[in-house]
Amino acid sequence: MSDKKKMFYWLLTALFVVGVFFLVKNGVNPASMTSFNEGSFLQTKVQYLKIAGVTIKADLALSSDSQIKGLSGRKDLKSDEGMLFVFDRPGKYQFWMKGMNFPIDIIWIGEDSRVVYIKENASPESYPESFVSDKEARYVLEVISSFSQKNNLKVGDKIEFLPS
Repeated sequence: MSDKKKMFYWLLTALFVVGVFFLVKNGVNPASMTSFNEGSFLQTKVQYLKIAGVTIKADLALSSDSQIKGLSGRKDLKSDEGMLFVFDRPGKYQFWMKGMNFPIDIIWIGEDSRVVYIKENASPESYPESFVSDKEARYVLEVISSFSQKNNLKVGDKIEFLPS
């Protein structure tokens, strides 16, 4: 191999390593960029999803701070809006109604994008009680109260993540 080709390959390798380093330093997991869902979560603060035949515009709660705050302090939520909590790995995540101004349905979603548990009509008055699924979830969706009943949502239903 000629010296020019060796130099080219070394330069190309160095650029690749620097690029990966830059992504990791800025909190981007390069492995997740191969998946539409994971990549889109890294690019936006909103995710559209289809659940029980209804398209929901969900604000994303990706960081610990945004997950702790959730919908607390908001005055209301429209019937086609929600908040999607995205966790690094499946687990049994607890939710409470601290600081909430209106009741909601809380929907736990497994890694396979299927509903694993639904807490309907969680009211602000229930605080400090917390709610948790007995099955592991990767995502949790909060929507307006009675959404699940009105749309006949059931455990096992599939959630579809839509392009943003």
